[in-house]
Amino acid sequence: MGWLGKKDRLQLIAFQAYGTDTHFYTRGRALEDESIDLSEKGFLNLLTNTWKRFETDEVKNADIRLTLSDGRTLKGKTDKNGYYKIDTAIENLEDLANEEGWLTYELSYASSDLRREILNQNRFPGEMLIPSATAKFGVASDIDDTILHTGVVSSFKWRVILNTFFKAAEKRKALEGAADFYHLLHRGKSAKEANPIFYVSHSPWNLYRYLDMFLTNNNFPKGPILLRSFSDFRNRNRGEKPQKQKEIVNLLKTYPNLPFILIGDSGEHDADIYMEITDAFPNRILAIYLRSVSHKRKMKRIYALIKNYKSTPILVVEKSEDAIEHAKMHGFI
Repeated sequence: MGWLGKKDRLQLIAFQAYGTDTHFYTRGRALEDESIDLSEKGFLNLLTNTWKRFETDEVKNADIRLTLSDGRTLKGKTDKNGYYKIDTAIENLEDLANEEGWLTYELSYASSDLRREILNQNRFPGEMLIPSATAKFGVASDIDDTILHTGVVSSFKWRVILNTFFKAAEKRKALEGAADFYHLLHRGKSAKEANPIFYVSHSPWNLYRYLDMFLTNNNFPKGPILLRSFSDFRNRNRGEKPQKQKEIVNLLKTYPNLPFILIGDSGEHDADIYMEITDAFPNRILAIYLRSVSHKRKMKRIYALIKNYKSTPILVVEKSEDAIEHAKMHGFI
């Protein structure tokens, strides 16, 4: 519900996802349109827009329709938090993707009682990535303190959330040289490989558009952004694997013939997670890159942890030039 009781228009947000020629997978959220403009200037506008991102009015239990560019349709339904997931087998999806592997589609509300609330707008765009046949490897990268400086060591990365209250996405700066390194990885050794980049973070889905704008403004290669819901913070069971680890494992299972490079930071548990994944998937992880953080105790632990690790090359990255040189030496770029 909008300000002063005015009803907001409905919207469907599609999170960029990934699939295969025979497997369509996407997810997103149905919300009332709070008219969030990430380009708005001024402190008050920033606070107002950030409040809107977290104080969302979700559209529960709504039937939705997804239409592919060839006219085929898929059905989905939102849950009690407004999230939807469409996960189904379907043939010949690669024929609909461009040379970079991106497949476009349209979403719409299927319920007649909701259509009248949308006025004339019931077409919402979405994209799914199917890695190109030219790809030699994939990259799974953390965001916080890996490419986006947060200056905090925390498994929940709350500083990322706090920064959204006080800094616009266009004001956030990437770590120096990171975008250049990722473009080199994306292009690969032949400069024509279109290696897929997947951005994985502990941040909540509420920050999806904020982080997407940050990546775009800082010229990072386009790629699916994989986050988690706030309910994951509350409901994670003891002993359960972190969401980031689950996402990377799912990538490895989805693309069994594609090796991966893993990129994270040295602040918390990226090294532990990545090493565990490497051992669980022998010969699938080409290298691990860990951004150094300004925390002596954490860095001491990381160096001790990786000192005798032989399963795959690990580099603690002080500056992007070191990672670029390492990648060239190993034939990735």
